[in-house]
Amino acid sequence: MGLREAVMTKKVQVDSVAEAYIELLAARGIDYFFGNGGTDFGPIVEAYANRFAKEEMLPKPIPVPHEITAVAMSHGYTMVTGKPQVVMVHTLPGTANAVGGILNASRSNVPILFTAGRTPITEGELPGSRDGGIHYSQESFDQGSMVREWVKWDYELREGADLEGVVDRALAISQSEPAGPVFLTLPREVLAAKKQDFTYSERPRMHAAKDTMPAPELIEEAANVLAAAKNPILIVRDAGRDPGSQKPLVDLAEFISMPVFESASAYVNFPQSHDLHAGGTAGEHIPTADVIVVVEADAPWVQKRTPPSDDATIISIAQDPLYSKIPIRSYRADISLAGAPRLTIAALVDAIKQIGVDGVAVQKRGTEWAAAHEKRIAANNARAEAGKDQSPINKSYFSRELSKQLDENSIFVVELGADSSQFQFDIPGDSYSHSPAGGLGWALGAALGAKLASPERTVVCAVGDGSYTFGVPTAAHITSHMQNLPVLFIVWNNGIWNAVKNSAKNLNPDGVAAKTDTWAFTALDQQFRYEQICQASGGYGERVDDPAEVPAAIERALHAVRVEKRQALLNIIGG
Repeated sequence: MGLREAVMTKKVQVDSVAEAYIELLAARGIDYFFGNGGTDFGPIVEAYANRFAKEEMLPKPIPVPHEITAVAMSHGYTMVTGKPQVVMVHTLPGTANAVGGILNASRSNVPILFTAGRTPITEGELPGSRDGGIHYSQESFDQGSMVREWVKWDYELREGADLEGVVDRALAISQSEPAGPVFLTLPREVLAAKKQDFTYSERPRMHAAKDTMPAPELIEEAANVLAAAKNPILIVRDAGRDPGSQKPLVDLAEFISMPVFESASAYVNFPQSHDLHAGGTAGEHIPTADVIVVVEADAPWVQKRTPPSDDATIISIAQDPLYSKIPIRSYRADISLAGAPRLTIAALVDAIKQIGVDGVAVQKRGTEWAAAHEKRIAANNARAEAGKDQSPINKSYFSRELSKQLDENSIFVVELGADSSQFQFDIPGDSYSHSPAGGLGWALGAALGAKLASPERTVVCAVGDGSYTFGVPTAAHITSHMQNLPVLFIVWNNGIWNAVKNSAKNLNPDGVAAKTDTWAFTALDQQFRYEQICQASGGYGERVDDPAEVPAAIERALHAVRVEKRQALLNIIGG
């Protein structure tokens, strides 16, 4: 057993607890401090002025005009880099505005140190104590209760002396699997307290719990089931959050010729050009499978439509295979393998190799799934070609044309703005999508965060018109302009809340709404000039309603982003 490395400390001169806080964040590898300020930010503003005077620039402050955008930017940056960042919002109203973004991060298992100023808690003469009427009306009995269900941990910093332990604990908990956001409130008096120097450990006091594995006997049990399977399938959603999970996933699929379905995938989990990539919905294949492997997928099928056979064995692989944060989830899990999917799947492959498989049956199964893959791709292409001349613009055709102009240097961030079947992404980090359980509007800020994380890459963000509105577009475009983050935003403008319409139609397929084509609460304004919002921030904007103009319009917008280094928006009039 090796000896633990000696703890080294560092002592710096500071003026306040706020300045010590920012110093500690920089020491812990935080690159950016995303903020939407208010009356509680005074100590932070002064601390940054002191740091800039001393040429201490990190973490870089990023002012963001809305909390939804700020949280989504942090989400996007962490999604690409794996490094959690800090968001700070203004007391009670800022926390309220940010809740939708925190819900997204929670359901996507993205670590964020989410902080909010705390309305001053004293009325006396302490620095930072109440000095305005707003400090009474903006106070709550329990500010953390607003987000407690969606964060892993919440606390209020009460003394500057506790600063290092509190911050290190917050960051360690947020990154421990299953990862997620944490919440820290920062009273103004605590931040404003004077402090002459600050001594802290150069290494964090605690570290995240990661890379756990299931018990060997559970691995062996699952391996025996898979080695004997006649018709196994695998459904994955979020394993690609760890890019290292792709190779073992490919090894497992190839070794037993098991098709991989990506269920509303938020990441590139499996090479989509691979013969064993079977598309996005397992649907009809679920009832006939004898073994179903579910990897980081909270809702792999619709229970009331295509449930698995009672004779099938369900193997659930995830950091939390029972999804304990979801109140009711009755998906069967005959073998639950909790831990890092990357390690779990690699161990499964090794165990199956030790057992052995029927090589003839595996080869036959692989040939059949390869043929199905080729047939599906041909059908996708045919659907896009059939929509080439349709007006309003056909979504499959538009998506195919967009996919042609994305290259290995592109990052595609999508939220209901494209037909995913027209894209083939093979490399983790080339494409990201939203959590369907979260609030709409995630993609705009996430795309800006992705661009901040990968300034050398072209970031393309495709959203529906409803998602664009929810994304607080003025804040996104202002931030893009102020921070020099040129992103191509694409608005799929079909003038309707299709999710609302489809849900109502599925619930009452023979109802009055369906028979009369009357869909209350679903209409949007298809004539709205979304491109002008981007133009107001110095970007390139274009409304596209002629299908023949689609390829050239995409080229013009990409030229603005790649060559002119300014943001662009295409308002695509779709059907």
